[in-house]
Amino acid sequence: MTKVAPTRVLILTVLALTFFHSACGVVPTTEELKTYFEIINFKSKWVKKYYSPWPEKLTLAPEISFQVKNLSDKPLKFVYFNAIFTLKGIKTVQGDALYSAMTKEALPPGEVSDIITMKSNYGVEGERLSDFKANPAWEISSVKLFVKLKGSRYAELGEWDISKDIDFKPDEPLKPKKK
Repeated sequence: MTKVAPTRVLILTVLALTFFHSACGVVPTTEELKTYFEIINFKSKWVKKYYSPWPEKLTLAPEISFQVKNLSDKPLKFVYFNAIFTLKGIKTVQGDALYSAMTKEALPPGEVSDIITMKSNYGVEGERLSDFKANPAWEISSVKLFVKLKGSRYAELGEWDISKDIDFKPDEPLKPKKK
């Protein structure tokens, strides 16, 4: 049985830990993560989640779109966004959406991403479009946007109101064929 010198074991351990640490990279804190991103060109609206002309049923869901500017000094890759939709002032979750961004190519420092679109997995039900437009009980919704880099915790980027703009047009009724 051969003995290994304790200094060799120590050197191999330090080398292994150094390699492991450099391979994993340093994970930013949530406070650091907040400083890496600027949300620009934020837009919101309500879009069709489900529509049936007969029996009449329409479900609208909130949708947001935005771009991200990389404010950090390094390229950002494997970025995950989580949008939590709620009624404004109430903590009950109305829905959420997850989005993986910059998975193929990193976003260089100072650059702006393509448009990112996220739609809630839940919506508000009614029978027709007029049910939403004329309903005084239709509450204002808001969205909290969170971001995460590979290995980090989620950091809140901000909260925005969802506009009451509706992007939906019902299907036109079929017209009889001319003979």
